[in-house]
Amino acid sequence: MLELVKELRERTGAGMADCKKALAETNNNIDEAIKFLREKGLAQAAKKAGRIAAEGVCNVLVAGNTGMVVEVNIETDFAAKADRFVEFVGKVSNQILNGPANTVEALMAEKWVEDANLSVEEAVKGAIAVIGENINIRRFTKIEKKTPGILCSYIHGGGKIAVLVDLEAEQVNEGVHEAGKNICLQIAALLPRFTKVDDVPEEFKAAEMEIITNTALNENAAMEKPRPEKVMMENVIPGRFAKYMKEICLMDQEYVKDGSLTVAKYLDVVSKELGFKVSVNRFVCFERGEGIEKKQENFAEEVAKVTGN
Repeated sequence: MLELVKELRERTGAGMADCKKALAETNNNIDEAIKFLREKGLAQAAKKAGRIAAEGVCNVLVAGNTGMVVEVNIETDFAAKADRFVEFVGKVSNQILNGPANTVEALMAEKWVEDANLSVEEAVKGAIAVIGENINIRRFTKIEKKTPGILCSYIHGGGKIAVLVDLEAEQVNEGVHEAGKNICLQIAALLPRFTKVDDVPEEFKAAEMEIITNTALNENAAMEKPRPEKVMMENVIPGRFAKYMKEICLMDQEYVKDGSLTVAKYLDVVSKELGFKVSVNRFVCFERGEGIEKKQENFAEEVAKVTGN
């Protein structure tokens, strides 16, 4: 009996008491016991699905000309560091890298590579049951490189930020790899949103210009000696907008390793030294929990709820 419990625990990750109960309910049939636990786990997972999962990790993988970045969320930082969660994220990452899915919805419907009897969605629910916290595959992006050069990757802060860069170059040597590493570090440090200004959608520009305009005019109106409206509209506001564009566009950012250069000028220097052009085609940068509103708990209130005091 103990050997069956041990095997069941190893195969499912469920607790000892649950394994004993599952074997008792299935007349010690281990396959039926696994099914019993899976069904029980899915029921438990459904109850946890409403919890906010804002912790977790961002991961990046590259194999040849294919790369992917994924964010997998979980509820607590403690669980995010657990071996079971880290291992699960690794499996999800490999599934994405080697599978056909390009959306989270398509991914969830795929057969789980670890067990063809499960979908990825069912595998997530199974992981929720084992780990005991809500888990969410929030987003991922794949890059299939079709031009000469390399895919460069970087993970910062144990998965707080993950970066994937499609670097174009006529040749690939140590200098190109060094440039790729530096660009990854730049992105992780300053978190640009676009590669260059030409890539910024017009609707995004219009929305940001409206915000900058209203903010500047309100600030000006509150001043003891407001500037003339013409000065605001022709000088101050366009200047602020241009400065903002430089902050969010990688090529126009100040290069973090040499403030006398922009990233574009740094790549010009690299290209001149190597004797061929090196440029950034595109990049992906995920920051863990970006845009997720975390639930704030009052510890004293939570204790009072449990104790009834």
